[in-house]
Amino acid sequence: MSQGTDQKLADVGVTGLAVMGANLARNFARNGFRVAIHNRSAAKVDTLMSEHGDEGDFVATPDLADFVQALERPRKVIIMVQAGPGTDAVIDQLVPLLEDGDIVVDAGNAHWEDTRRREKRLREAGLRFVGAGVSGGEEGALLGPSIMPGGDTEAYAHLAPMLEKIAAQVDGEACCRHIGPDAAGHFVKMVHNGIEYADMQLIAEAYDVLRTLGGATPTEIADIFRTWNTGVLDSFLIEITATVLDKVDVRTGKALVDVILDAAAQKGTGTWTVQSALALGVPTGAIAEAVFARAVSSQPAQRAAVLDRFGAVDVTPAADREALVNAVEQALYASKIVAYAQGFDLIRTASDDFAWGVKPGDLATIWRGGCIIRAAFLDRIKQAYEANPSLPNLLVAPDFASDVETAESSWRSVVGQAVANGVPVPAFSASLAYFDSLRRDRLPAALVQGQRDLFGAHTYKRIDAEGSFHIEWSGNGDEVSAD
Repeated sequence: MSQGTDQKLADVGVTGLAVMGANLARNFARNGFRVAIHNRSAAKVDTLMSEHGDEGDFVATPDLADFVQALERPRKVIIMVQAGPGTDAVIDQLVPLLEDGDIVVDAGNAHWEDTRRREKRLREAGLRFVGAGVSGGEEGALLGPSIMPGGDTEAYAHLAPMLEKIAAQVDGEACCRHIGPDAAGHFVKMVHNGIEYADMQLIAEAYDVLRTLGGATPTEIADIFRTWNTGVLDSFLIEITATVLDKVDVRTGKALVDVILDAAAQKGTGTWTVQSALALGVPTGAIAEAVFARAVSSQPAQRAAVLDRFGAVDVTPAADREALVNAVEQALYASKIVAYAQGFDLIRTASDDFAWGVKPGDLATIWRGGCIIRAAFLDRIKQAYEANPSLPNLLVAPDFASDVETAESSWRSVVGQAVANGVPVPAFSASLAYFDSLRRDRLPAALVQGQRDLFGAHTYKRIDAEGSFHIEWSGNGDEVSAD
């Protein structure tokens, strides 16, 4: 334990010592690195030193100038403060203190467009900026997160020995890869969170169907989820869902899930994912419906008014609970494949547009451990992209295509039963609609194009000729070339 006056310089510095920052600093120290620590409020530095100072080699610095001077060059500064203006404020304070070639890492949940702006600004100032997505929550930050760094490749060469050592490890591989230049790391982390939204909503819908149509108790559903966690659905989220459903509220003796307010919060990354998908023209219905489901849950006045006017739908319980359980498992798995397919498609599109060179197989590799969406089937996604790096969609990878074919009838049955009984399954339904849209040889978009041409002269293309065309709708009705 050091107090900042030692001659030996620190390997890395962490500024921002809320729980995530403090745990990340401790992770570095536990792995043998000398860590300079700083916080706007010195009390947090004192707290970390008093409670965890014996875990490794820390350099406690009283102010930002001392913090910077305590670092070995090129300095490696990790910012762990609230995303947005708070991050910009820290960068503004750091830049005058740093020298050419020093590296600034934003490891918060920054919006990727902010990262693009910051990277450009610091590059022009002679500094190197890395936007690094870090997933795994408080425990992951301490014990080994999934890390998604983007930005300058030379900067990553300096960071790699440290980041790869503190990251989660699966099959001897670190859950950390350089994602690509610019804002690639934060974009991928954002989409990771979007997939997480979809995964959580799909699990919640599965729970709702089992409870409403299957008549199962939370404890019984917990047992069902534990069984599922031994098969294709093996994942961190399935595991913790069983734990939540088994929890009994000490105040009432009821299942905890029955006393938690049914209004789900969100911090923005799911919304950013959907906004980015809209801007890039990528269909991400499963993710979008998961975001909207949280929004609907947080509209108590509207929900109460509609319930009062229309009442609840009369439910016809499933005649065979075991069959329902098996069908829901298949529907959940197929929908999960769709959510990941949509996320990977969004990342591929952004990577192509911004020349990031993101490798989908690398993402599947680093998401296998540490992060919230870690799941056994990520190994199969990794293998699918290794077999075909140009895979047009995860749904057509041989293994997953076979699984979807097996699940399809159950998938349709669950969505149909839920809709007939007034059980909302927006993410299940959107996933199935996406699958059905992709497999149609012809979609009604042709009619939409005709409508657009009539009211706005937006033109259309033909299936049997090159170029764009327009109908003189208010004239003689003739078709004319629009080229």
